Amino acid sequence: MGQVNREHTPVELAIAAAARAWADDGEVLASGLGLAPRLAAGLARLTLNPDLLMTDGECMLVSEPVPVGPRRGYEPKVEGWLPFRAIFELLWSGRRHAMTTPTQIDRWGQTNISVIGDYGAPKVALLGVRGIPGNSINHPCSFFIPDHNRRVFVEKVDMVCGVGHDPARWAGGLRRDFHQHRLLVSNLGVFDFKAPGGALRLTHLHPGVTVDEVRENTAFELQLAGEVAATPPPTASQLEALDRLDPHNLRNTVFKER
Repeated sequence: MGQVNREHTPVELAIAAAARAWADDGEVLASGLGLAPRLAAGLARLTLNPDLLMTDGECMLVSEPVPVGPRRGYEPKVEGWLPFRAIFELLWSGRRHAMTTPTQIDRWGQTNISVIGDYGAPKVALLGVRGIPGNSINHPCSFFIPDHNRRVFVEKVDMVCGVGHDPARWAGGLRRDFHQHRLLVSNLGVFDFKAPGGALRLTHLHPGVTVDEVRENTAFELQLAGEVAATPPPTASQLEALDRLDPHNLRNTVFKER
């Protein structure tokens, strides 16, 4: 297949930006949880970091990312067995990097996927904490937020499920060996966690988005990385790879119209 020659969509721009989370990781297990994170992990494997470990979404290691949606004859290219115990060995040793979509996140990267409102009498009950506490403390984490708004980017999460950098919660000092937050991509821009104390900061703006718009949709004080750059567009090779990873164009369901 030759390189595609077309304009990219906003979600393709964001997925390409999210793929950079794994660019320098070397041989770690890339776990993209959700459609856009999964496509970003696969895109990283195909275009940025060929050493990434990928699974079929179940219990097998594969030599290339498995396309999303109906497979229509596609057979995963299996390289080996990856039982659940092996996942934990990778997790506890820091050799996994997951990208998730939390329901709430605060300036310190603390995340919530459990309840909205008071835990004793929540307005909404969600997934529960699941494996997020152990994941966030033991290996690098990144995030993909398809709808950047004040209900997601909150001053204080209703329940801390994923561990962040809040100094008030680190009496013995912040652990920095495996516990790392790398990247956050939303429908408005790209962020890292390199503001003082490990707080979130804006590094790139997507086309047509302003700093004021990001501020208006963020419930805490927004930190900036000096001169905020424009998010780089995906390359023709990345667009070709996305067409292979998502042959049914499911990615266009990720973003709502602004």
